[in-house]
Amino acid sequence: MKFIDQATIIVQSGDGGRGCVSFRRERYVPRGGPDGGDGGKGGDVLLKTNPSKRTLYHLQFKKEYKAPNGGPGLGSQCNGRGGTDLVLDLPVGTLIYDADSGELLHDLVAADETIVIARGGRGGLGNTHFKSATNRAPRYAQPGEPGQKFTLRLELKLLADVGIIGLPNAGKSTLISVISAARPKIADYPFTTLTPNLGVVRVGDREPFVVADIPGLVEGAHTGLGLGARFLRHVERTRLLVHLIDAGGIDPEDPLKSYRTINQELAMYSPSLAEKPQVVVVNKLDLTDADQLADCFCQALPQVNVLRISAATHAGLDQLKTRIQQQLDALNEI
Repeated sequence: MKFIDQATIIVQSGDGGRGCVSFRRERYVPRGGPDGGDGGKGGDVLLKTNPSKRTLYHLQFKKEYKAPNGGPGLGSQCNGRGGTDLVLDLPVGTLIYDADSGELLHDLVAADETIVIARGGRGGLGNTHFKSATNRAPRYAQPGEPGQKFTLRLELKLLADVGIIGLPNAGKSTLISVISAARPKIADYPFTTLTPNLGVVRVGDREPFVVADIPGLVEGAHTGLGLGARFLRHVERTRLLVHLIDAGGIDPEDPLKSYRTINQELAMYSPSLAEKPQVVVVNKLDLTDADQLADCFCQALPQVNVLRISAATHAGLDQLKTRIQQQLDALNEI
């Protein structure tokens, strides 16, 4: 299944049914009078979060969604049947925008959260409501009210506690695969990962936290280079960032180059991203000369307590998970 995190759809609630013009026509009932029933209410369009939905893929093949209309009123003061509500399932973390105005209508962040996005039209009143002392045989009824119609732009932002960031091939997918049950595609070339991956990590008996690896960040990502512009939005939901540095890619002449590149892209996309707390990690300590290159990096960044790991050999992973848990605990206390 393709990872689709944006979609534009048209939703329309049902029209209300028309009221009925009817009179009693029973034998032995003189002057029976009006008895037209009311029209039924049109169906609503509801948006509901479904934890089993991970993307907006299911909305790619149909663009218009309409709830059923209400039924017309009937004689003998029988009301028309109401239209059935139309429920659209969405993944948790979906933002709902009015496509015409750009206004944010709703942010669906809870499981099984339901909102009414378009209300069905009210059914028209039958002629029985309009009888009076001066008008004992009204021959008119109300039409049903039309439903509401909106064009919606849906945007998915994954919900995760921790986001793993870094240049392509820094080892993000390998890291999430060894600290959680996530199984992303892993290879030794850049842009292996084309979609964000989510994993659940537990430290001891503590409450587990959710980790997401964010692919495609390169220099110029905020302008659309690489895959970054598409996936930077998913970093916005996270509370903590794990900044992964490829030890083999550290240049002794400028050891902080990759570190600065990613942070600059975060700041250019959104200043709030650059302010998120980070755990800085040098990965691939199993490579030749990795320790010396990691020393260069740490010496150039003395104000930061840099962790050293090897996701491939699992070295240092316990310390990393403990550090992440401690950081999250500290953020919870703020």
